[in-house]
Order: sequence, then structure tokens, then C-alpha cells
Amino acid sequence: MRVPAQAGLGAITVAAAAILTLEFSSGIDLTRRTISEHQLGEHAWLFGVSVALIALGSLGIGATLVAQRRARPLGVVALFGWSLGLLIVATFPKHDWSVGPSFSGSIHRVGSVVAFVCLPVAVLLLARPWRDTMARVAAALGFGAVVWIAGIALVGFTAARDGIPWWRAMPVGLGAVERGLVFTEIAALAALGIWAVARQRQTA
Repeated sequence: MRVPAQAGLGAITVAAAAILTLEFSSGIDLTRRTISEHQLGEHAWLFGVSVALIALGSLGIGATLVAQRRARPLGVVALFGWSLGLLIVATFPKHDWSVGPSFSGSIHRVGSVVAFVCLPVAVLLLARPWRDTMARVAAALGFGAVVWIAGIALVGFTAARDGIPWWRAMPVGLGAVERGLVFTEIAALAALGIWAVARQRQTA
């Protein structure tokens, strides 16, 4: 039953490669603009399809873990929340600030928050008891994502207290911070998928 995880890893790899291509060919400021800025450009469809592929690939990894009877229920729920959040992000474009805020942008933001918060929870729960090497790698990256989120929350709290827009308070630019978080979470997801495939091979 490792096929869903293998297919999931393949989908995530293809999607990540497509998004990286957009990152380095679009000409946007990677330190200031968020990744979702690609939804406002001519290749919006490619970004949307890529994010949806990551969501579906994640479910494939989850399906393999469930079949192995190693998946904790709350971890499965969190992984589903991550996938649902990504599908929302793929479907509803972010705010286009050249014309002002939008309903779609607000939904997009909710989906982003749900996805970012759910993924580390899912990885930390699903990779337990963290005995195998890849499980420990996944858990370490999951903890890394928690640190990113905690740092963003702290900056946001401090900015609100001082009356500063939270996105302007980021020390290295919101785009750079978001990309650091995204890289950590995708790496954690990949490690979880590799572990799921390896576990199935050990029991085959």
C-alpha cells in the first residue's frame, strides 16, 4: 500500500518544481511578495494546479499511513486540514492590493493560516514515536515549522501592540519569511512521505 505515498511524493515533487520555476522566472520580489502573488499573474493557473497537487499528494501520503495502521486520528485530521487549506488557497486568489481587499482574498488568507498551522501538527503526530531516521527528520522539520509560526505570531503581536502593520514588521520581508516557512513545511511533508514508503518496504 505504498503506492499512494509514492504517487503523493511524485505529485509534490512536480508541483514544487513548477512553483520554483515560477519563482525564478516571474521577476517578483521574493523577499517582499508572498508566493501567492503568482495567482495574480499570467501563470495563475499553473500555481493553482501546483498547490492542488501538493494537497492531493499529501492525502496520498496520509492514505498509506492509515493503511499501515500507524496514523493517529488527530494527525490524520490535521493532514486533511492542511490539504483543505491548500485547496482553498488554490481556488481563491489572494487580495490584489492594486484594487483593494476582496472576499476571495479573505478566504485565501483563512486557507493559508489553516494549512500552515495544520501541517506541523500532522507531521509531529503522524511521525511518532520518532524512532526511525526519517521519522526523526520529519519531526525535526515539524518542530522547525512550529518555531517559524511562533516567530511570526510574536512579530505580529509586537507589531499590533506598537500600532505597526504586521507584514511591515517582518525583519527580512514577509515574502522571505513565508518562503522559509513553506520550505520547512514542504521538506517535513516530503520526509513524512519517504518514511511512509520506507516503513511499507520494511513490512513487505
